[in-house]
Amino acid sequence: MKAVHPLRAMSEQEEQELQRVVKATSERVDEVKRARALLAVRAGTGYTGAAKEAGYKSGDSVGQLVERFNRSGLRAVQIAAGRGRKATYTDAERERILQEVRRVPDRKEDGTATWSLSTLERALRKQGLKHVGASTIREVLHERGYVFGKTRTWCPTGTAQRKRKAGVVTVQDPRAEEKKMDRVRV
Repeated sequence: MKAVHPLRAMSEQEEQELQRVVKATSERVDEVKRARALLAVRAGTGYTGAAKEAGYKSGDSVGQLVERFNRSGLRAVQIAAGRGRKATYTDAERERILQEVRRVPDRKEDGTATWSLSTLERALRKQGLKHVGASTIREVLHERGYVFGKTRTWCPTGTAQRKRKAGVVTVQDPRAEEKKMDRVRV
């Protein structure tokens, strides 16, 4: 098969970078495949052989990769802009999630004094975001620097409710403060 788009002359730096990507264990698998295919074509292997060597099904994929490399250099190895899954929630919907977090919950309406992911999910679903889930809320909050679980003001430290023969009893841990200080030092 004659190459429709023959590989242009590759600079020494480009070849070294492709070699580095192929050898690196921390690089993305798809980028390693692209680099391996380009190096195989550089070594004189045909597109079909390079595809087989890199793990592609057909030489057409390698032909398109070579064309992209000829146009944009090493950027052809990286994933192209605009690829991947589109955002499920718009910026306005993400902002709506943040507004809800900033709002102080109403004990009667929301059923809580402090927000958790599940109570936020319920409140947002009531207000129009019908399919929003806790994982989406966590992602949006994490992007904006919010961290859940750092403080647990609703849970008294060092006490626990235990079921006994005589009924439910509140048990105190005499070493609670000492244990708390051990966690802070680490």
